[in-house]
Amino acid sequence: MSVGDENLIEIEDLHFSYGSNSVLRGIRLAVPRGKVVGILGVSGAGKSTILRLIGGQLQPQRGQVRFDGRIVHELDQAGLYRLRREVGMMFQAGGLFSDISVYENIAFPMRELTDLSEEIIHDLVLMKLHAVGLRGASRLMPNELSGGMARRVALARAIALDPVLTMYDEPFAGLDPISLNVIAQLIRQLNDALGVTSIIVTYDVPETLKVVDLAYFIHDGVVVASGTPDELSNSKDPAVHQFIHAKPDGPVAFHYPTVPYSADLGVG
Repeated sequence: MSVGDENLIEIEDLHFSYGSNSVLRGIRLAVPRGKVVGILGVSGAGKSTILRLIGGQLQPQRGQVRFDGRIVHELDQAGLYRLRREVGMMFQAGGLFSDISVYENIAFPMRELTDLSEEIIHDLVLMKLHAVGLRGASRLMPNELSGGMARRVALARAIALDPVLTMYDEPFAGLDPISLNVIAQLIRQLNDALGVTSIIVTYDVPETLKVVDLAYFIHDGVVVASGTPDELSNSKDPAVHQFIHAKPDGPVAFHYPTVPYSADLGVG
């Protein structure tokens, strides 16, 4: 089996900047087929940017992203559309349509992207909601859902069309411990049951390391460590150790880079 057969996503020497802010400075990583892969890093490390590059929303300044052997930024509109049909996305803020019911939120991509009958769509919607434990909430509106329930609906919509790849952008943010654990276990169970590939982008270390097969830690625009959860937990790299174990002091700075505080105050 070749490398291309083993990996669904391959990222090589990826560089990207927002104006003068260089976010990615040579990222290299691979996402094996059928696995749950975590991309870890502090806020602003470029984790969500990687997802946008995989989906073709952004184009790299250098390097490339290969999705199932296709170089994403070289695809034309038709090719990019076909690629996106293979991807499910759970957005950081859920992204549910606020004016339609839970049922209609799940049915929306099925109606837009397939020619399925309403009868089949009905059964599929209930199947997806049952998978996340919310079949009984199908007629509720998004504003009637708790934070954890809304995330589960967003998860059901992400897998509505049985995608090859499902990407989760900060799926645990703002959740209570019980909801967080439920979402984490659902991601793991659905990945294995559907035989798909999953990418979790997050800064939530404990829950992520419980469910992923492989994780990458990004710092200063590059991958500074990768491996199994045990390998990252036992890493001797100072930045990785600080992040994984939530240490306040270390190479991962709390303050955004700027001039010394005294200079802003006109002191000295």
